[in-house]
Amino acid sequence: CHVFDKTPVPRAGRSRMSFLFDDSYYKIGKNGVSPAQNMCAYLGGSAIQTVGDNPVTAYRQLVQQYAKDVNGNTVAPKVAVGEANATFRANPIGASLSGLWPRLIGVLLKRVPKFGFLLGYSHFVGEGTPGFAAATCASICSAPFINPVRLVEKQQRAYFKQTGQAKPVGEILRESAAKNFLPLFRGTIPLMGHSLASAMLGLVGQPRLQKYVQKELGASGSLSGTATNLVASAVVSPIYVVVTNPLSRLEVIMQTNSLKGKSIGAVAAVQELGADMAKFGLSGIFRGQGIGIAKAIVSLTLFHEGRIYLTNQFKAYNLKKLD
Repeated sequence: CHVFDKTPVPRAGRSRMSFLFDDSYYKIGKNGVSPAQNMCAYLGGSAIQTVGDNPVTAYRQLVQQYAKDVNGNTVAPKVAVGEANATFRANPIGASLSGLWPRLIGVLLKRVPKFGFLLGYSHFVGEGTPGFAAATCASICSAPFINPVRLVEKQQRAYFKQTGQAKPVGEILRESAAKNFLPLFRGTIPLMGHSLASAMLGLVGQPRLQKYVQKELGASGSLSGTATNLVASAVVSPIYVVVTNPLSRLEVIMQTNSLKGKSIGAVAAVQELGADMAKFGLSGIFRGQGIGIAKAIVSLTLFHEGRIYLTNQFKAYNLKKLD
């Protein structure tokens, strides 16, 4: 009898933006997991990456931030590296953990919008794996959500040399509130470019390259999944850092400036970067390049290893339910 028919009835009049509440979002797809499980795997991989690469992230910011001394004069890259090393030696644990809590909270505040737009776009257009169009959509649409978290993270480390400790989040938010929270959006423009490169190379390019490496080298059994992941990350990372390092510098210049003072705009930040390059050449514009490549390899490998592990756990769970 049709009364006992439990076939889901299509929900008429639902907006596409309500896909989180749609049955199809929890339906297992051709990749063996549902979009909801896929999102959880991305978030889990991101959390693992965040904890693992935080010391390198903190060190790189200080190397770039100390491009100027306390008097506002641009110093040689070696001097900036020496200042960063001194800061870490003075308080290695505090420096390594600085910005970690905002970053972990940011896994939700930053990654949910970014991965939401990335996977949501792929879900709507019927892509099994996110492509470059999805990466572009995610980068532009998620930037206003991501930027406040990145600014808080950088502000926590901005005065480490002077105080020897991370700046409290409450203090950062109070200073922002005094200016209607507008300082939280400093650096949004370079972030869009940074996020686009990150999504295209890290979220889309790296998995595709890993599949190619796995096909060419892993088929013989000579390389494991982890090894091909590391190889793909090592290939993508230098390209990623060359593209994003100047953008990262712009973010640091704009976001580590005092929230109480006048903001540094994108044009002024580019001019400051140009002056650095005019004085010190390419080593001026690419401060933190080496540590950036190491960070990118560690970050990408940790993220994709965590994501793949969690995805496989979801696949195993779904298969067990079918038995």
